[in-house]
Amino acid sequence: MKEALVSVIVPVYNVGAYLQQCLQSIASQSYAHLEVIVVDDGSTDDSGNIADEWASHDNRFRVVHQPNGGLSAARNTALDHATGRYVTFVDSDDFIAPQYVEVLCQLIQESRAQAALCGWHLYADGDAVPKPDDASHSRTYTAAEAANHIFYQRKGLTQSVCARLYDASVFRDVRFPVGMLYEDLAVLMPVMQNSQTVAFTPQRLYYYRQRQGSIITTFNSRRAHILDILEDLERRAPHEFPQHLKAIRSRLLSAYFNMLRLAPLHDEQFAPITTRSWEGILRLRRSCFADGNVRLRNKVAIILSLLGRTVLTHTLHCF
Repeated sequence: MKEALVSVIVPVYNVGAYLQQCLQSIASQSYAHLEVIVVDDGSTDDSGNIADEWASHDNRFRVVHQPNGGLSAARNTALDHATGRYVTFVDSDDFIAPQYVEVLCQLIQESRAQAALCGWHLYADGDAVPKPDDASHSRTYTAAEAANHIFYQRKGLTQSVCARLYDASVFRDVRFPVGMLYEDLAVLMPVMQNSQTVAFTPQRLYYYRQRQGSIITTFNSRRAHILDILEDLERRAPHEFPQHLKAIRSRLLSAYFNMLRLAPLHDEQFAPITTRSWEGILRLRRSCFADGNVRLRNKVAIILSLLGRTVLTHTLHCF
């Protein structure tokens, strides 16, 4: 296990307040055979200097400086430079437990899977850092089972590419779409199609930092990218991956509900998104209600939708 090189990909943009903790957590891994590829995506703060300082005293670190192109562009650059047998993504405001790489390396090799996933902690500034979980029972899925698990939003597996270790071969012909939000969801099917099995341990070894004002905590028109991605998957599914069509529709319905919940009330600039979402709900609610795998909260929202758009929207805004 110790002989396999692991490429740790860290895209960086203006995270000087958090980058030191992130890179320290990587440098302190119990699994030492790493190459850490830090892509400074046009930062205007001291992030690039922090990364360069790490590279100057730890030869496992390499820094690539490039003009700002967004998260996807930074990850793609790192993938182009990666030479490891395995690859893992760590966002630059997050951090990982000391045994993160070791546990996932052991899991991916013992299960002969193409991806090994772990649990995670949500972390906010000022919180005490929870101790990593002890070893616990792992589970192996087929790639098709894992994809449906994610689309149906069952507990455990998520669409994020973080908190997991991949066999580098699954990204050989896969890159993230530049300029889009929800880029992790956009590469989910190509990655799963390049995989046979996925292993999961509920050990929480990854720490997601919750930051006010981050892209994912604010609402703007780019949030509708998730509808573009899922509607495209729904169009393609009958011919390319019919076994996932129902699950994709379930995830798409969730996205429609979420758009109505998040879009500011009475703000006309978001009317195209909310109208699109309401029309999508009307289209999907019957088939999704009949699907026994659709989660309960979606079915409750479907029932609320029968009372009309206004009642549904105002109710969603209460949660």
